[in-house]
Amino acid sequence: MMSLARINKICRPVVLGSAALIVAAGVSYASGDAHHADSGVLLKDFLYRVFNFSITVGVLVYFVARPLKKALSGRREGIEKALREAQETAAAAEAKFSEYDAKLSRAEEEIATLKATLQAEAVAEKERLVAQARAAAEQIRQEAGKTAESEVARARLLLQQEAAGLAVELATDLLKKNFTREDQARLVEEYKIKVGELH
Repeated sequence: MMSLARINKICRPVVLGSAALIVAAGVSYASGDAHHADSGVLLKDFLYRVFNFSITVGVLVYFVARPLKKALSGRREGIEKALREAQETAAAAEAKFSEYDAKLSRAEEEIATLKATLQAEAVAEKERLVAQARAAAEQIRQEAGKTAESEVARARLLLQQEAAGLAVELATDLLKKNFTREDQARLVEEYKIKVGELH
């Protein structure tokens, strides 16, 4: 920002330059240039113009410096405000970035945890299904064994029944072939004796 002191510093060489011209003109006039009759008039005119210029510069500095200072101050405040807003915007953007970065980090951790959980659940489910399949196979094997044993027992019973039937047939045939009338009479007599003993 341009201060009043800086404006005075800029205008001071102009005023000093004007004063130097006046002094130079005065010295030139005092040195006695006689061949110029109207040099005094020219010098007066020149000094008048320099004086007017100095007054004009002084008035401008005096009256323009304050509004210029005010304008520059307003400009400075505007720039400072813009800088503050830019810093606040940058800070807000940084905070948002940090927030989103933290959320992204948490999301990556959650994804990794979820992936590990899903893998563990998949392994556990696989083991459960394998165990269930083994149990079902064992049950089927046991049921097949029981069914086989039942079939074997039924087959044995049928064979025993057939064997008994065949034995009866063979015994009947043998009795028919080898049983005589004497054997029959003897058996009847033995039966009568046993019945008589009971009574």
